[in-house]
Amino acid sequence: MSNIISITRPSVKQAKDEDSDDMDIDEELNLNDAKAKEIQDIVVPGELITDDPSWMRGHGTYYLGEKTYSAVAGVILRVNKLLSVIPFKGRYNPETGDHVVGRIVDVTNKRWKVDVGAEHDAVLMLGAVNLPGGVLRRKSETDELQMRSFLKEGDLLNAEVQSVFHDGSAALHTRSLRYGKLRNGIFVSIPSNLIIRAKNYAHDLPGGVSVIFGVNGYCWLYKTKLDNSPGVGPKSSLERKFEAGVKMDAANSAFSPGMGSDAPNKLEEKASWDIYSDKNDSISATTKETISRYRNSLLALSNFNVAVNETRLAKAYEISLGYGDVSELVKSDIQKSIAEDLINDEKMRG
Repeated sequence: MSNIISITRPSVKQAKDEDSDDMDIDEELNLNDAKAKEIQDIVVPGELITDDPSWMRGHGTYYLGEKTYSAVAGVILRVNKLLSVIPFKGRYNPETGDHVVGRIVDVTNKRWKVDVGAEHDAVLMLGAVNLPGGVLRRKSETDELQMRSFLKEGDLLNAEVQSVFHDGSAALHTRSLRYGKLRNGIFVSIPSNLIIRAKNYAHDLPGGVSVIFGVNGYCWLYKTKLDNSPGVGPKSSLERKFEAGVKMDAANSAFSPGMGSDAPNKLEEKASWDIYSDKNDSISATTKETISRYRNSLLALSNFNVAVNETRLAKAYEISLGYGDVSELVKSDIQKSIAEDLINDEKMRG
């Protein structure tokens, strides 16, 4: 009897097992997605965010009974498996590289304490500022004794956050000539979350007024400098004096080798003293009124929770011109009309 060779189909048991494993993985992923979708975008203090213990807790949350709750009113931020709540309103949280506007509140040993609207006062070290005599020179005991000649209590300045300490306080610096004491203007404070972050912090506005937006919500409206170039930003005293020196040298035909060899040091020293001057320039009544109108327009946007940048501020100023006198802009109904007109104008433009 001959052997019969039969051909049979291969068993599909192993394939079914692999498919079942894939189905289990998919079901687990879908379950996790469902749990994530249950998390609301907007929460209030004490509201349950999730009961899944696999989520890590970030700022603005707390853990109780293997459940994560919101500690503040705000929007949930998810980064991988980290949950945080960004508050709608609150104190400014410094970050390295932020441009801020602050007020000197105390002068201590080799440092100034600066109010930047954060939980702790920021620190501006004596070695982190430009002083007369050059940027690179060492700070001496004489400089420490003259600290109030540079910056004293109540002075306003713009600076950059150099680093953040473990307790959340910030270390500032003003080593660039674009930073320093603020003059010829008015201070305005709005919530920090309404400042739209941008590459440039200083802008020239219509009407001969400029603005400095601090990401901490502190803003400075001031008279525009006459020698500003469009799109370049405010020129420092050193830049203006350097340009004047170049023009003078070009006009002077009796130049001899070595002439003006000590000019850079003297120029920089004089420019540094100008940075810390307390004397304001003369401002016309028209410019003062324009600054006041910009201030009231900025407060109108702030009071009705409209995020602010230079474009919106200029548009709000343009809208405010139709409401007559500057003193009328402090009324709540007019401020509401300015904010609504601005929003409607943006909607029409898409």
